[in-house]
Amino acid sequence: MLARAARGTGALLLRGLNILIPVLDRIRYVQSLKEIVINVPEQSAVTLDNVTLQIDGVLYLRIMDPYKASYGVEDPEYAVTQLAQTTMRSELGKLSLDKVFRERESLNASIVDAINQAADCWGIRCLRYEIKDIHVPPRVKESMQMQVEAERRKRATVLESEGTRESAINVAEGKKQAQILASEAEKAEQINQAAGEASAVLAKAKAKAEAIRILAAALTQHNGDSAASLTVAEQYVSAFSKLAKDSNTILLPSNPGDVTSMVAQAMGVYGALTKAPAPGAPHSVSSGSSRDVQSTDASLDEELDRVKLS
Repeated sequence: MLARAARGTGALLLRGLNILIPVLDRIRYVQSLKEIVINVPEQSAVTLDNVTLQIDGVLYLRIMDPYKASYGVEDPEYAVTQLAQTTMRSELGKLSLDKVFRERESLNASIVDAINQAADCWGIRCLRYEIKDIHVPPRVKESMQMQVEAERRKRATVLESEGTRESAINVAEGKKQAQILASEAEKAEQINQAAGEASAVLAKAKAKAEAIRILAAALTQHNGDSAASLTVAEQYVSAFSKLAKDSNTILLPSNPGDVTSMVAQAMGVYGALTKAPAPGAPHSVSSGSSRDVQSTDASLDEELDRVKLS
């Protein structure tokens, strides 16, 4: 869509049928109402931290009022381009170099707002502004590259240290859990072993008590003394087969070959014990039993003295 301004009358000619007076009226300005794209030339700008940049951009605008665009400014495109360059330098002076790269969107929006405020009286509206290229000095570029590499090495070192830390923590946690499980297993093993030993002791005690009861019942029967004498004789012979196997010190009776005498002494001691009075009962011991016990004690004393002298 085109809009024409007629010279002389200052009238605005729109599309359709328009009447011009020859000699007095003629077409002076032709304005396009389409969106216009303008390349902003490259320019130098200094940032807040005193770094010189070479920057260019692209400007998108539209003529909203053809009359103001024709009679409000001599060259609207040139005016908007110069306004964009000065606004760009002004906005860059407020930012440091790092923020220029991080805040390009906000920088574009600030430039558009500044251009619209100034170009409102020209009948022009800036739709958007885009920064094309930002060129930094070679030394600054090298410094930025070194900074990026240092930052990457720092992140790599931090990640490696965190990995080492996590690994050490995992190993420590594993050892801790292993020790806890081992101690619990040892505790359970000791408890089970103690319970087993207690059960074994109790079973042995019950078996021994039952054996004693059976033996006592057998001794009270007919020929019980003879059976006891036979058992003592067997144990006596078995004991002689094990002499000097566990220790060099041997305790022998005066007549080790006389099994009958040894059995008689053992049965005499057994008879003296079985005939011992109960607690609170009158003390009455036969002379024969006393003599047997005394003779047994005397023979044991003689054997001990002989062992000591040897």
